[in-house]
Amino acid sequence: MSMVSINPATGEQSGVFEEYDAAGVAEIIERVHQAWLGWKEASFEQRGERLMAVAQRLRTRSEELARIMALEMGKPITEARGEIEKCAWVCEYYAQQGPVMLAQQPMDSDASRSYVAYRPLGVVLAVMPWNFPFWQVFRFAAPALMAGNAALLKHSSNVPRCAMVIEELFVEAGFPSDVFRTLLIGSGGVDSVIEHPRVCAVTLTGSEPAGRKVAAKAGQMLKKTVLELGGSDPFIVTPGADLKQAAEVGARARCLNSGQSCIAAKRFIVFEQVYDRFLELFKKTMTQLVVGDPLDDATQIGPQARGDLREELHQQVQTSVNAGARLVLGGQVVEGKGFFYPPTILADVGPGMPAYDEELFGPVASVIRVADAEQAAAVANDTPFGLGGSVWDRDAKRGEALAVRIAAGAVFVNGMVKSDPRLPFGGVKASGYGRELSHYGILEFVNIQTVWIA
Repeated sequence: MSMVSINPATGEQSGVFEEYDAAGVAEIIERVHQAWLGWKEASFEQRGERLMAVAQRLRTRSEELARIMALEMGKPITEARGEIEKCAWVCEYYAQQGPVMLAQQPMDSDASRSYVAYRPLGVVLAVMPWNFPFWQVFRFAAPALMAGNAALLKHSSNVPRCAMVIEELFVEAGFPSDVFRTLLIGSGGVDSVIEHPRVCAVTLTGSEPAGRKVAAKAGQMLKKTVLELGGSDPFIVTPGADLKQAAEVGARARCLNSGQSCIAAKRFIVFEQVYDRFLELFKKTMTQLVVGDPLDDATQIGPQARGDLREELHQQVQTSVNAGARLVLGGQVVEGKGFFYPPTILADVGPGMPAYDEELFGPVASVIRVADAEQAAAVANDTPFGLGGSVWDRDAKRGEALAVRIAAGAVFVNGMVKSDPRLPFGGVKASGYGRELSHYGILEFVNIQTVWIA
């Protein structure tokens, strides 16, 4: 079997990578475990030095790495550069803050001395998606490695080049051999890796079905999991909002990464007093977005990552229109090479439409009319997902009062939902469980050990 790298801007094949066979995978897992036995004894200073070296390599190779992303999954080059910089930042953050986060914590007890220590678990498997092919990996790897774990990466099958160059970066930065390894395997090979006795935990970012499958297998094997799954984030526009700002940020929040983001604003919940005016401003901003070659600095929206994903998105749009949604903008497959889809707005969206009930993974905005704050909160929570959400109101206290009613892992007032190494990231309900980033993220894959001394 082989993995094919396809340029989504042209539909042309750009590389073929052979999948690893079962024997090769087993050998790599054993090598990673042996490497961990040494790495877990490294000091915080030694681990931090290596992470700082990775940050330096990321910046040195930034343009090359950004280009790989653009060619392999279609990310606009300006966003790809930003993604590489963010990866360098998370490495530096954990190199600097990890020793504080993992320091022994004295505890009061009946002992002469007692404390909590944070010990590494061992080999952690990361099953990662294609949409942020570097950031998703590094936001797992930086804290896991800083905590003294070793890492196995099973990346999405359509970004094998990204997967291999990430492994290369850790080698270049002087990490001990085999502390971080990539497994070129398909999704069918994940269960056997989870079953391997040397693998102690699993983290997955991806779809809800993939999360359920991985969680079931890990649960069967009694192994820790962290899941970051889909999202259908509400973007609530109140009568007190700065409508121009909300429309401009809303377009960016919906179309970041060509709309292919779990924390993208997807359901625009707008109070009826400002519905028509917001829709007018929103359409104007969305119309101005530049769709084109992801290697062009002027491009704001590149292609969808795969042809099948574009077709699924278009089917959701068509079904929603047939069910009564009003097509305000876009909604037509772009003719020609590549898997492009235009910025699209669906208005008057309601229950029973895919644009209301499902996650739309592309540059398609669903606009929903509500009467008041009570209905806005109800609609915001009328979803199986709970990843992020935002509220727009010039009165920050009033915005906060509405935001905290949203059942989500993160709520933002007058700002676009985003991930930040300093803040915990994750969801509730069908968006998964556990947290990445901040000190909460680094503690997910450690043994929180009580030490009691008489």
